Amino acid sequence: MPHISLKMLKGRTPAQKEQAAEALSAALQKALGVGPSHITVSIEDFTPEEWQTVFQTEVTDKPDAQYVQPGYDPKDLL
Repeated sequence: MPHISLKMLKGRTPAQKEQAAEALSAALQKALGVGPSHITVSIEDFTPEEWQTVFQTEVTDKPDAQYVQPGYDPKDLL
């Protein structure tokens, strides 16, 4: 453990997702000093419409859980 859950808009290729997962895993290994066998990464794709609800529940409703704040309005994705 740890586990990273990456949520993004639909449209990325499997190769892009693999590259992102590998980069996130490498960064976590470096930051936390854990081995790669302890890290898992999942990726979920959303449409801009679906993201409105996810943004509300995962970002807006949980401000104390955010270590990097969003610099955009999710409605701009519609």
